[in-house]
Amino acid sequence: MKHSKLSVTTAPVVVLILALAFPGNGFAGDHDWTRDQVETLRSLWIKSLRPLPESPSNAYANDMRAAVLGKKFFFDKRFSGNAKVSCGTCHREDYAFTDNLPLAHGMGTTARRTMTLIGSAYYPWLFWDGRKDSLWSQALGPLESTVEHGVSRVFVASVIFQHYRDEYEGIFGPLPTVDKLGMLPARPASDDPSAYKAWLKYSLEDREAVNRVYANLGKAIGAYVRTILPGTSRFDEYVAAVEAGKTGEDLGRIFSDREAQGLRIFISKAKCTNCHFGPLFTNSDFHNLGIPVSPKTPFDAGRSEGIGQVLADEFNCLGPYSDAKGKQCQQLWFMDTDSKKYTGAMKTPTLRNVVERPPYMHAGQLKTIREVLEFYKGSKNPDIAHQSLTGGDMEALEAFLGTLSGPVLSLGE
Repeated sequence: MKHSKLSVTTAPVVVLILALAFPGNGFAGDHDWTRDQVETLRSLWIKSLRPLPESPSNAYANDMRAAVLGKKFFFDKRFSGNAKVSCGTCHREDYAFTDNLPLAHGMGTTARRTMTLIGSAYYPWLFWDGRKDSLWSQALGPLESTVEHGVSRVFVASVIFQHYRDEYEGIFGPLPTVDKLGMLPARPASDDPSAYKAWLKYSLEDREAVNRVYANLGKAIGAYVRTILPGTSRFDEYVAAVEAGKTGEDLGRIFSDREAQGLRIFISKAKCTNCHFGPLFTNSDFHNLGIPVSPKTPFDAGRSEGIGQVLADEFNCLGPYSDAKGKQCQQLWFMDTDSKKYTGAMKTPTLRNVVERPPYMHAGQLKTIREVLEFYKGSKNPDIAHQSLTGGDMEALEAFLGTLSGPVLSLGE
């Protein structure tokens, strides 16, 4: 039998078939996108990020003077029991406003990983369990945590009186004479009877004055954190080129074939966009993924406990220190309060700059991006299972995730 030779006229057809069958092998098809796929890419593009949402509970959210003061508060270590801890200790600028630790460490070690602050102004709920409903109320919790800042609201008010009086009064009005209250660890603390007893020694008027100053500190920090936003990544440059009608070699100058293949897998068979969608690559919701319990921490109930905490929080949108009208607090009015449903559920983090902030998951249980992908691949959860992915697919996904890094923008930059 004679073997026929490949004719000149049939060769291009074979090449086309190979390009379609084996994407990622250097063919131009790696950078060809259907209309529906382009729509998906556009939805993930940073230029699709809507303007900053209003923060009705914080009247100073868009006040640049408050943001400038809030940045000073954010990095001031005097707001800690050992004068060594600030908000910036765990939310480090050089680590995309998180840190490189499995568990956050301030005055002591916490039970969870530090979450990044990138784009957090867009989130309806803060912390892994969503126990806070605004940036300003979120800023207050760590201050009175014995393992984070380790101080009391009375202590905080005294520091402001001593070191920030003029700046504070220029924004929030007259500062009450809180220095007379001393520096006692006085706070309405259910976890510290002595601190609570000291708090009750103050008059109702003095307690109200301290709470107001404390809330205003949070509102200033919230105004600053509101400015922490993702910058343009290589992924965004790629989508901009697709939008401009670029194809083939032009797109190949921005993304390697492997990265383009990873993007294609990300938006299709890997099902990553089930949870990681929109310009911030998160649905801001809570999920129990079945992450192994960390040997250093007990089982974490997550959102199931956060629901009760945010509803009881004196600094929530409906509380006495909120600047919102009741009807503006719809996320509290209509939140899902099914705590059983959310047992062990944690917030979906943004994937912006994700490769720069290991380890991963709520207690740093997984050290690398590849470990995260392997965990998903072996999961029995149908929403995230990746059993069909090959080793090459995993490498492509990891390569793509690296393209989501860009400059992190914040006040003064």
